[in-house]
Amino acid sequence: MLFKHPEILYFLGLLIIPVLVHLFQLQRFVKVPFTNVAFLQKLVLQTRKSSQIKKWLILTTRLLLLTALILAFAQPYFSNHAINKKKKIFIYLDNSLSTNTKGEKGNLLQIASQEIIENLSESVTYSLLTNNNFYKNKTAADLKTILLKVSNTSKNISFKDVLLKISTENKTTNSLSKNIIISDFQNSNKDEFSNLNVPVSFVKLTPELKNNIAIDSLFINDNGSSNFNINILINNQGKAQKNIPISISNNIKLINKQTFSIEENQIKKVVFSIVKPINFLGKIDLNFSDTYSFDNSFYFTINTSTKINVLTIGEPANFLNRIYTKDEFNLTTLNSKNINYNLIPKQNLIILNELVSIPQTLTNILIDYANKGGNIVVIPNKNLAISSYNQLFNSFKIGKLLSKKKDSLKITDINYNHPLLKNVFEKKVQNFQYPFVKESFVTQLNNASNLISFENKKGFIKQINLSNSTFYWVAAPLTKENSNFINSPLIVPTFYNIGKQSLQLSELYYTIGNNNSIDINKQFGKDEILTISNSENSFIPLQQTFQNKIRITTKSKPLKAGFYNIKQQENILKNIAYNYPKTESYLNFLGISSATNQTISTSVKNTLEDINNENKIQWLWKWFLALAIVSLLIEILILKFFKP
Repeated sequence: MLFKHPEILYFLGLLIIPVLVHLFQLQRFVKVPFTNVAFLQKLVLQTRKSSQIKKWLILTTRLLLLTALILAFAQPYFSNHAINKKKKIFIYLDNSLSTNTKGEKGNLLQIASQEIIENLSESVTYSLLTNNNFYKNKTAADLKTILLKVSNTSKNISFKDVLLKISTENKTTNSLSKNIIISDFQNSNKDEFSNLNVPVSFVKLTPELKNNIAIDSLFINDNGSSNFNINILINNQGKAQKNIPISISNNIKLINKQTFSIEENQIKKVVFSIVKPINFLGKIDLNFSDTYSFDNSFYFTINTSTKINVLTIGEPANFLNRIYTKDEFNLTTLNSKNINYNLIPKQNLIILNELVSIPQTLTNILIDYANKGGNIVVIPNKNLAISSYNQLFNSFKIGKLLSKKKDSLKITDINYNHPLLKNVFEKKVQNFQYPFVKESFVTQLNNASNLISFENKKGFIKQINLSNSTFYWVAAPLTKENSNFINSPLIVPTFYNIGKQSLQLSELYYTIGNNNSIDINKQFGKDEILTISNSENSFIPLQQTFQNKIRITTKSKPLKAGFYNIKQQENILKNIAYNYPKTESYLNFLGISSATNQTISTSVKNTLEDINNENKIQWLWKWFLALAIVSLLIEILILKFFKP
């Protein structure tokens, strides 16, 4: 038993006073019997004994009365903790997109929020963590207002970060803390709970439906005619489905619709053919009821094509003309004796093709060009001047050229994970007809990554990331006399992607939460600010201004799928589209009990009730007050009815 005011118990020492008074009243007196009253001696003795019993009973009731009153004022109680110990509950409520679905009682997020509201305690301080906000040290009333406004978000937070937040909060408080994680545990890894060093109660939210059909991705085929083929990949998780309606719209105008069937746990490609537009705000809709509704719409844009400026300096190369075609690139070729330096700042990519030596003036201009965001490819000449090339390398601080190697080497290794070559090949090609070089150059380059390598694992094409641009080095001349690489199927995707990534043109669509970069090929003032907006909101993205372009980067925003405009004040420069991450569509849920070796609840209500019961205080002062009243009544009865 504990006491809210234990200092009052010192008054129990005052109970000695009524005891002393009682003893004083019970002191013995000497009585002298007279002869004429001797016959009354027996009656007097009996009366004296009865009187002493009555006084002892009265003393007992009064002591009991005073003791009960003192204990009542000390406010005794039963509890697992002291009354003056503050109680705090930390709640993580998963409000990711996957919790916006129907469970046994209704919408997972809404039911979880409602059950929290119904089981709040006024004596507890709450901290609430969601995927997009953190509310610290809130009262029950404050938390109720917050929970009524909680909605789903595309922003995600890892469970490692959640547990780290819980651990940090527990260290910074002396309160009696309880921790609750409420989630569907979608796409979670049990390793995230491997260092569980704080007590946590887990509540698993379980969707009612177990089937989901989602639009996974989209790509376009241009067959050279007046039409585009829109290829849509549909991912089915669950049973086979038939006659599912799908439609395509340009903004709000319906263009076409059809139905399709899909096998169990399969990916289906659906194709729409549309007339080539100037600008197209495409939206794909699946009219189908399944676990998640947010992944039944998909947005994409087709903008007026922006051509990429490519300049080659040096020997003419027909293979570059075939790769950098007029419909996508503005290709300019200059020989080494007639360089128009005024063209260099306007380029997105410059290729130094087999120069014997590199003039110092050109080197100086290339340094300024690279600092302002321009990309460079260097293809060496068979008879190059090593000192001249090293002068270029030293100016860029990327390393040095060592020597010429006259041994024939095969080109055998492709870095499939490199951003330039990722998703270029449907599968990893093994034992293809390897191209070769007769002579190559040995270099020692700093922080270089290999796109394509020789059989000795040395890089054939290397990429060096500069502060604002990218430098590519080809280790051998690409003339027919020295190599057959220009006849290899590797030549086109490699140089084409180098050209395409020299200017980050807008993609068909972007994924919310990814690090997305978009280049606007236009000159802007230093203080020019671009915005991204739609009909509902607007924000200023991270942007970097170069000499002939501005680069926009988005990650934390936007959070809602749909169409957006890149604006220069009120002038729309480009339309872009964002979609939710596809991981939110996966019906992949962690068996959290196996990951944490703990019992997992499926009820927010039961979990909070258990915690509230643990924190519940059983007050005893009413019982002691009742005991005092009973003692008083007993004393009254003794005084009235007990006759000595």
